Amino acid sequence: MQKVLFIGVNWPEPSTAAGSRIMQLIKVFITNEFQVTFSSTATTSNLSFDLEKLGVSMVPIQLNDAGFDVFIKELQPTIVVYDRFLTEEQFGWRVAENVPNALRILDTEDLHSLRTVRADLYKKNIPFSTAIWLQSDVAKREIASIYRCDISLIISSVEMQLLQKHVQLDSSLLLHLPFMEKSISEVENNELSTYDTRKDFICIGNGKHAPNVDAVLWLKKTIWPLIRKQLSTVNLHIYGSYLPQQIMQMHKPTEGFYVEGFADNLKETFTAARINLAPLRFGAGLKGKLLDGMRFGTPSITTLIGAEGMSKTTYFDEFAFGNEVDFANKAVQIYTDEIAYKKAQQVGFKVVNTEYNRTFLAEKLINTINKVQNNLQMHRNSNFIGSLLMHQSMQSTKYMSRWIEAKNK
Repeated sequence: MQKVLFIGVNWPEPSTAAGSRIMQLIKVFITNEFQVTFSSTATTSNLSFDLEKLGVSMVPIQLNDAGFDVFIKELQPTIVVYDRFLTEEQFGWRVAENVPNALRILDTEDLHSLRTVRADLYKKNIPFSTAIWLQSDVAKREIASIYRCDISLIISSVEMQLLQKHVQLDSSLLLHLPFMEKSISEVENNELSTYDTRKDFICIGNGKHAPNVDAVLWLKKTIWPLIRKQLSTVNLHIYGSYLPQQIMQMHKPTEGFYVEGFADNLKETFTAARINLAPLRFGAGLKGKLLDGMRFGTPSITTLIGAEGMSKTTYFDEFAFGNEVDFANKAVQIYTDEIAYKKAQQVGFKVVNTEYNRTFLAEKLINTINKVQNNLQMHRNSNFIGSLLMHQSMQSTKYMSRWIEAKNK
C-alpha cells in the first residue's frame, strides 16, 4: 500500500477555501486506497476537521527538530505533499535526506507570492506588474520551492500562464488542478431554493484573510449604501470565521448591514440568499466563495481579481467589475431580474460540472502521479535547476534550521 504524508502549515478547516482544498486532495488519496498521514506544527482549533474520522493519522511535528527525521524514516511515505511553499522550505530538505525516493508534491493553494505582492502594491497604490512580482523575495522563494518539487499543483489557469510564460517553468513540473467538486444533477438543481423563496445578499469569507476584510470594508463604506439606495428593504449578511473586531463593530441593522459571524451550515447560508457579493480588490488563486455560489445556485457579483481564473468560459465577464457603481448596479439588476438570475444559475451549474468535475480531476491527478513515479529519476534528471537548488551550497534554510536546532539544545 502506498503511503502519503501531508505536511501542513495548519490543520485543515473546512470553513476555509484552503482547508476545503486539502480535504479534497486527502479524499482523492483515500478513495485510491492510499494510507494517509497529516502532520503540522500548528495546534488544532475547534474548527479543525477531525481527520481521524476518515482514517487519517494526525501527527504533530516541530520545527527545527530532528524528531521529524525519526518520524519520517519510520513512516517511509512514498509521496509527501506540502500544503504551501513554506512547509517545503521548512521540511523539504529533511524529506529529501530521509526518504529520497518519495515523490515530492507542492500544493500551492494559490501562488502566495502573487497574493502577497498584490496586497503590498494595493496598500501603496502601485499598479501590479509581473516584473515587480518576480523581483520580490517571496516570489523567488516560492518559485525555488516549485523547482525543488517533482510536481506542483496550480489551482488557477492564470497562475499556470504566469509560471509558464514569465518564469518559463517546464510544464512537466506543473499540474493545473482546480477545486474538485461533485457533479450537480438536474434533480439537485431543482431541489434548491427558488428565486421567490430567497432574499437578501450575503458576503462570506475568513477574517484571517486580508482580501476578505478589505472587501467588507469596501462594502460597508461605499458599495452597500449604493445598493440600499435602490433596494431600501433588502439586507446584507456578513459571514465568516475569525472576523476581526473592526468588522464585528459594523453590525448596523438600521442600515440593513448584519454581521453574523461563522456560518454553521454553508448550504443553508447560500440557499437562503439571492445574491453573493465578493468585492475583492487583491488576492490570488481561485475564490471558494464564488465556487460555492455556483454550487448552491446563488449568483455572485465580484471584481476582476475575484473572477480571475474561475472559468475558461465568459461566464464571469458580465459579473466582474472594477468600480463600485457598476458593481452595485449589477447587483441590483440580477437581484430584481428573475430571468437573468435563473440564467446565471444554470450557467454556473454547467461551469461546476465541466471545469470542477471531481471524477475527471481526481483521475488526472492520480495518472500524473503514476507517470512521474514510474520515471522518477528521469523526471528529476530533466529538472536541472531543481537539482541545483538541492545542492548543499544552495541550502541556506537547512543550515539555518540546523543552527537553530543546535542552539535550542
